[in-house]
Amino acid sequence: MEHDRAALLAALALQLDWGAEEALAEAPPDRSAVTRAAAASVPARPMPVAGPAAEAPRQAATPRAVVTLPPMAAPPAAGRAAEAAAAATSLEALREAIRAFDGSPLRETATNLVFADGDPGAGLMLIGEAPGGEEDRIGRPFVGPSGQLLDRMFASIGLKRDEGGFYIVNILPWRPPGNRTPTDAEISLFVPFVLRHIALVKPRHLVLLGGTSAKALLRVKEGITRLRGKWHQVAVEGLGEVPALATLHPAYLLRTPAAKRDAWSDLLLLHRSITS
Repeated sequence: MEHDRAALLAALALQLDWGAEEALAEAPPDRSAVTRAAAASVPARPMPVAGPAAEAPRQAATPRAVVTLPPMAAPPAAGRAAEAAAAATSLEALREAIRAFDGSPLRETATNLVFADGDPGAGLMLIGEAPGGEEDRIGRPFVGPSGQLLDRMFASIGLKRDEGGFYIVNILPWRPPGNRTPTDAEISLFVPFVLRHIALVKPRHLVLLGGTSAKALLRVKEGITRLRGKWHQVAVEGLGEVPALATLHPAYLLRTPAAKRDAWSDLLLLHRSITS
């Protein structure tokens, strides 16, 4: 008996900890009666008195003025980024221009500049989002788990990074702290460098890896699931329009293995296009 009493007390204490503080009554309360009693206690409102004041039409409420915000001015650093990018006449000059550009605090928090990797003469240029921790430590794009998956994917259609199969860069050359998603301002700031990078490499085809890259260069708002699997055009000053295939980012494929079927379909489309 003492054991049962202790068990019951323990169960009761647990219910109190969880917030169960009311016991159930023998019969359910008549809440409608409580509502009627509360309504009866409210004094009745007097009927409006007819007269000139009652018959006078109400004045229409003054409509609120629509406030339109002026266009947001581009930060001064954006103009300097475009000027620095345009002045670069070689890949090495572009690398040094990015390294010297002080318009973004990302440079101060990153370990290494992540410029590019692969063969710039391959004719195929891949553009990702931003470096991760491993890329920041080594100073090369796509060397972590997502980069290893990317290499296996492209090797399956005969394109190997270390054998001149493709050239790869990111929208952001510096790692965002904590691998966070790049902000719109950061993307806009570095897009001129990316476009200049494309102009200097002169690829025949682009592959845009993930939504950040696709939306930044195609200048659209649609997500990657709507953009993938089809060819688009990226306008590049001095080069014209370059065919660009949007596809899923390898990091997304690591999180969502079922999406690899769509990525494989995109790779087959790329293979048919570059070999035809």
